[in-house]
Amino acid sequence: MVFLRSTTVPDVPNSMAGQHVVLRAPQVSDYGAWAELRTMSRQHLTPWEPAWPRDDLTKAAFKRRVRHYQREVRNDLGYAFLIIRSADERLAGGIALSGVERGVAQKATLGYWLGTPFVGQGLMADAVRTILAFSFGPLRLHRIEAATQPDNARSIHVLERTGFQREGYARDYLKINGAWRDHVLFARLAPTPAEGGR
Repeated sequence: MVFLRSTTVPDVPNSMAGQHVVLRAPQVSDYGAWAELRTMSRQHLTPWEPAWPRDDLTKAAFKRRVRHYQREVRNDLGYAFLIIRSADERLAGGIALSGVERGVAQKATLGYWLGTPFVGQGLMADAVRTILAFSFGPLRLHRIEAATQPDNARSIHVLERTGFQREGYARDYLKINGAWRDHVLFARLAPTPAEGGR
């Protein structure tokens, strides 16, 4: 449906700084650090993510991933960033807006992951706040949606801490680690002018 597409692609910064993290567009040169962190965090991540393809951690697959992210940005369909801890410039995880809809919707879906060594440090909440500023600022989106499994207490805490509101419960919402899983649905709306928004 052509009328839902944006007429102009927003200017996307290569990086954005939060209080404790920097969000930066992925590059092929990030492969080594990315693969190492994903490998060491696999047990922690697999209960919350779609099943990993067999070649997921290969350099060829990572190059395809980066090219996909670049296409998504060019077409104003998605925006993916690596999460870099500011204190030591270590790769800590990833965060992305996907399924961008324009026209009457002006919304996107938020997804994120954090490597095991960085859990519990407040980095994800900082990353979410940073990407929300980008979403409601340069991207001029109105609504950001997120979904998480009911037993993912850490993710629920991050969403509630960053101003997301629970909106519902979806049965068999996403296929996670090979099985259909229920999810709690959240959303965050752009600030109104009275709240300091547009």
